[in-house]
Amino acid sequence: MASGVWDSERLCRFVAERLRDRLLLVVSNREPYVHSFSGDEVVWERPVGGLTEALDPVMRASGGIWVAQGTGDADHRVVDGQGRVGVPPDNPQYTLRRVWLSSEDADRFYLGFSNEALWPLCHITFTPPIYREEDWQAYRRVNGIFAGEISREIAGRPAVVLVQDYHFALLPRLLKERHPRMTVGQFWHIPWPAYEVFRTCPWGEEILEGMLGNDLLGFHIPSFCDNFLQTAQSALGAEIDRESGTVWHRGKTTVVAPFPISVDFEGLSRQASGAEVAQEMEHLRREYRLEGRYLGISIDRMDYTKGIPQRLQALERFFQDFPEYCGRVVFIQMGMLSRSRIESYQHTMRQIEELIGSINSRYGTADWQPVIALTRQLSRTTLDALRRLASFCVVSSLHDGMNLVAKEFVASRADGDGVLILSRFAGAAEELPQALLINPYATADFAGEIRRAIEMPPAERRRRMRAMRAAVAEGNIFRWGAALVGRLLAVTGG
Repeated sequence: MASGVWDSERLCRFVAERLRDRLLLVVSNREPYVHSFSGDEVVWERPVGGLTEALDPVMRASGGIWVAQGTGDADHRVVDGQGRVGVPPDNPQYTLRRVWLSSEDADRFYLGFSNEALWPLCHITFTPPIYREEDWQAYRRVNGIFAGEISREIAGRPAVVLVQDYHFALLPRLLKERHPRMTVGQFWHIPWPAYEVFRTCPWGEEILEGMLGNDLLGFHIPSFCDNFLQTAQSALGAEIDRESGTVWHRGKTTVVAPFPISVDFEGLSRQASGAEVAQEMEHLRREYRLEGRYLGISIDRMDYTKGIPQRLQALERFFQDFPEYCGRVVFIQMGMLSRSRIESYQHTMRQIEELIGSINSRYGTADWQPVIALTRQLSRTTLDALRRLASFCVVSSLHDGMNLVAKEFVASRADGDGVLILSRFAGAAEELPQALLINPYATADFAGEIRRAIEMPPAERRRRMRAMRAAVAEGNIFRWGAALVGRLLAVTGG
């Protein structure tokens, strides 16, 4: 792929040139635009996330179709008789095709098999997967529903289908069986475990068969690719070539390759440098009494994979080992509630609440609270302001495919300052070795790295941040989109 800086316009041109007369379809569980009611009025929003950021320009360029589950309470109101609506709503350039699921299928497919079986199976966080036959059957059923709806949209036209994530492991094979000449690729946004872990899944062989329907299968980093190749060989007896990342099985060839996802570096950097963010920084300094204090931040979903309890234990150890920083460090833990109907998530939330209460009770004073928990939805301006104010940002994932929070922090620091404390078990650690890399389970060492971040000389902080910003700028979200689509078309002769 050509070198140089990639942006939205360059990505659009790249995709349009290579697709030619083929229809492009993106498939995801989450939709790129959501319609909801505000009183009697229908309003829309574009959910924040790397997936939409990368693929929305691709879809605008191709005029293709994005197939996703309809979840907004006004989604039904705006579609035509086939579940289609033009998006972006204020300037339609491609089609969003919504798929409707029964509430039981949606729950068992998403909360059940996707997030109580596949999610813990692929994330090695010592949370056991829950394998329920009813959830598996719903997962199979929903993958079949999507295959049928996609086939209706294609209607015999030459097509390229790009499937997103672990919700649709069976879909590629289902599509290939119906349309053998179709080009199908998939990006798996979470880790892939070692074979010894994956083999616990009772339906593992069917999952692998489904994924090997792809012409191209992408993961974030090479080690996930290696794990998948070993799994395909051990579980199915597939022939593999590690050097080329190729799997041959049942007369079908699948290329497996790494595509590290990223963020819109220029957009984030520019946004965080604006006057509105500067005003919010002043407001937050006063609100949280930050003047003369060091600020640490974390931004997560409340998920057991993110290592939030381990982070809080390290922070407590930091105040214990380095009492001279009591009263001088404020830590803001931002975290939206996530999948709160799942018991393992409820347990994690209780743990977090108890640890924050313990730290504040033990170390807090009348005019200083060590940990501030923010669980409400924060505006982009507030998030940017907190990133800009932070002396250090902590990403302590126990296992993560990439972790875009780390890259968002780096992109936001147009001032060239700030320290990133990053788990070795996040995919981002491979691209950002200038961060302070930690093992979240090693509590004393973790606490020591917090102190190191605070005491790091300004010249070293800037040298590290400069290198990380260069890496994120070069490998931005638009380069990811171009690499993924370009490689998919290349492996099928496009």
